[in-house]
This record gives sequence, C-alpha cells and structure tokens, in this order.
Amino acid sequence: MDIEKAWEKALKYTEIIRPRVEPLNTFKTTHLPYIFLAESSVNVGDSVVRKGEVLVEKPSIILPPDSPQLEGFDFEDVSRHQQDMIINFLLVRGIGFPSLKYNNKTYSLDIFEGRLFKAIEKYSHELQKEENVTSGLVIGPEDCWQFSVLIFVCMQIIRSTDNDIKNLMNRGRR
Repeated sequence: MDIEKAWEKALKYTEIIRPRVEPLNTFKTTHLPYIFLAESSVNVGDSVVRKGEVLVEKPSIILPPDSPQLEGFDFEDVSRHQQDMIINFLLVRGIGFPSLKYNNKTYSLDIFEGRLFKAIEKYSHELQKEENVTSGLVIGPEDCWQFSVLIFVCMQIIRSTDNDIKNLMNRGRR
C-alpha cells in the first residue's frame, strides 16, 4: 500500500475511543501510552491488540521548525530519506508536528479472541477500572497502525495546546 492510500485509510477509519485525559508535559518528556485495536486480517473474527507508548521528548539537537524525528513507527523498513518523505507528505496536507522526537515503543502485540467491539468493551472497562488517565484507546486499520497512532499523538498535542501556552506564559513571567 502506498503512503497516500494508507494515510487516507487511517484518516477514514481511525477512532480515538478514549483519549488521554492528562495534558502533555510542556517542559519534559511525555509518555503517551496507548492500546491500539484493529480487526485481524489473518484471524477473521479476532482483534489485534498492540500496546505501546510514544515518548514525546526534546531532541538532542535543535531542529528547524516542522522537523520532527519519528522513531519506532516501522514504516516498512524505510530509510531516513523515506522517513523525511513521510514527514513532507504530512506537511503538504497541513499536518505539522512540533520539532520534537517521537519515539514509538511497542511493548506487546497480541490477539484478542473476539470481535473488535468486544475488545473495545474489554479494554475500555479495564482502563476505567484502573482509573487510567494517561493511556489512550485507539482503533484503526491493522495495516496502517502507524498513521493511526500518529493521529492519536496529533490529537493529544492539539488538546494540550492551551495548557502549553499557559505554562510558557507562566515561565516567562518568572
């Protein structure tokens, strides 16, 4: 699947079932844990469960605007040049990430024996029972999970903007 088709598919089918409640940290690394659910293309009737987190952190070097570093997203063995193409692809579509480092860590990849709606119920209940306000629950297509997770990250950045502005202004007043 080419990048454009994967992006369009992810946009159409990605749903953030349960967003992260806590805002992102303005001045330090933020851990964005997530549970990504998808219908299995191999075991019809089952669901794929990918648990991981994206670390949003300052890069070790100062980057120009709109130059995020994406690591761990497994864009089918892409080279650094191809990763830049993905970032440019997103920029052309008006999706700009702050110039930070986005490091995806997948901790587990499992199969839930049941349909997607049952998996959503189970993991929603689990997060609610644990009173987990830091993890997100995302559904999307199995074959373009990377874009679904990036959509989740973008939504969390947008939700945190007001908080970031307040924190920056408070720091400037000191």
